Amino acid sequence: MQLAKRLEKIPPYLFAELDRKRDELVAKGVDIINMGVGDPDQPTPSHIVEAMHQAIDDPSTHNYPPYQGTISYRQAAAEWMERRFKVKGLDPNTEIVSSIGSKEAIHNTFLAFVEPGDYTLISDPGYPVYRTSTIFAGGEPYTMPLLAKNGFLPDLDAIPEEVAQKAKLFWINYPNNPTGGIATLEDFEKMVNFCKKYQILLCHDHAYSEMAYDGYKPPSVLEVPGAKDIAIEFHSLSKSYNMTGWRVGFVAGNPIGIKGLGQVKTNVDSGVFKAIQRAAMAGFQTTEAQLQAVMTVYGRRRNILVEGLKSLGWPIDVPKATLYVWAPVPPGYTSTEFVTFLLEKCGILVPPGNGYGAAGEGFFRMALTVPEEKMYQAIERMKEIGLRYQ
Repeated sequence: MQLAKRLEKIPPYLFAELDRKRDELVAKGVDIINMGVGDPDQPTPSHIVEAMHQAIDDPSTHNYPPYQGTISYRQAAAEWMERRFKVKGLDPNTEIVSSIGSKEAIHNTFLAFVEPGDYTLISDPGYPVYRTSTIFAGGEPYTMPLLAKNGFLPDLDAIPEEVAQKAKLFWINYPNNPTGGIATLEDFEKMVNFCKKYQILLCHDHAYSEMAYDGYKPPSVLEVPGAKDIAIEFHSLSKSYNMTGWRVGFVAGNPIGIKGLGQVKTNVDSGVFKAIQRAAMAGFQTTEAQLQAVMTVYGRRRNILVEGLKSLGWPIDVPKATLYVWAPVPPGYTSTEFVTFLLEKCGILVPPGNGYGAAGEGFFRMALTVPEEKMYQAIERMKEIGLRYQ
């Protein structure tokens, strides 16, 4: 029995490897503070859970769902896009498709548009699936470094003409995982114009659209006039409403992009359980006050972690969005060396920046998904061993 050769090009999934290391140390009795994966530790809001209970009791939810999602779910998603971003007129029949979270929809988009020899333009550092799905589809990933000096935005002028001419997909993610970088509508407009020039499908992974602080409201790329001519946007309820395990989201935008994604989906999955779609519709009705109550919890954790790192000499800015703090490793360490040191000496599990791409070397990411007391404990463990940035 022999594995497909494409798997030789695919490294072990970053977070699966982190889970393995965590389990090894836990088995040895080590008390691990897991700040690795962005998996919210707060419960799903009660109004969503209640909607799920009611939907499960309805036998009409127990059969196969429509592949593209129920019309009521797609209509609810279109209405949410209009309320949240003032993006009007999305056709639920041709411009919205349901998704099993974002990960499967992201992967299936590569299968729908990328052929051997095609380039994909992906951010570096970035969500590892962008690279691995390019490889699965037989394409060539072209990485766009996201550097602090550029505000963690891609340098469009640095993309070679021959690469742009052969590119099929352009992937962005703002608010950005892992850097926490944000983009303005003016930034999005430049990307839309670039993709129109070369007829590249612009794919905006908007998983953190509601995960923002201090009054900041991340925009949608579809707010840019004419963006729907070239762009699709991926939304997930996972982070916004503490629903990572529910696996539900949607993709909206360009009809050709939606059609291609939908055609792949009909052949590889059977849609989202109808009861979960109904629960997600309740999620779309979450009030601003309810959302801010959740973000207040993460905001306090963010402040504890940032101030704690600053007290140890870290040069770090307060992130405006996402569930992460992106921090430089101390001088003299590589990313892998430093996170190994944190794990072995402090029992703190975090991913290395280079796990998200070569441009992430020299950084590490800390998730805000542990209680405040664990945040304080992590900083205290670092102090106890005399760890400082310099």
